[in-house]
Amino acid sequence: MDAALRLGQPAIDRARRLATLRFTAMAETTITAATDPVRQFSVFAENRVGRLHELTALFKQNHVHIMAITVLDTTDSAIMRLIVDDREKARGLMASNAFPYTECDVLAVEISDETDLQAVLAALLEAEINVHYVYSFIKRPEGRAALAINVEDADVAAQALNQRGFKVLTQRDIAR
Repeated sequence: MDAALRLGQPAIDRARRLATLRFTAMAETTITAATDPVRQFSVFAENRVGRLHELTALFKQNHVHIMAITVLDTTDSAIMRLIVDDREKARGLMASNAFPYTECDVLAVEISDETDLQAVLAALLEAEINVHYVYSFIKRPEGRAALAINVEDADVAAQALNQRGFKVLTQRDIAR
C-alpha cells in the first residue's frame, strides 16, 4: 500500500516540512544563534523573604545586568530563571555566594509589540515545536521587546521563526 494512503497526505506533507526545516536549521542556525546562544540561569533558593533581593543586589553591585527574569515559587523553595548580560561574571558570583544554579539555552526572539506573540506561537505550532515556557525581557538596549522561550528543539524553532521574519537574538545582541 502506498505510504500516502496509509498515513494520509497531510501527515506526509507535515513530515516533509519538518525534515526541510531540520535540514535547513542545521545549515543556517549553526552560524547564528547556535554559535552564541542566549543562556538562562535557573537559580535555586529557599523560599524566604529577601533571597531574590540578595541575588539582584549582588548582581547590581558587580555590574551584572538582569535582562529577563521570572520566579516560580513553591512552599519550600523558589526557582529564579534569569538571563544576564555577563554570563561568566554571573557564574562566579553565584558559585562564590551559595546560589546553586543550572543553565540552559533559550531562544530570545525580538518582537515589535504584543500582537507578535500570536505570530511567534503560530510559527512554532506550524513547525510542531512544543513550548515549555515563555517570559519577557525587562528591556533591551535598543528598546525593542523580546521574549525568552524554552522549546524542545531550539534549532528547528529558530529556523521556523527566521522564516517568518522574526529575529532570533544571540547573547551578543542582548549584552549591554
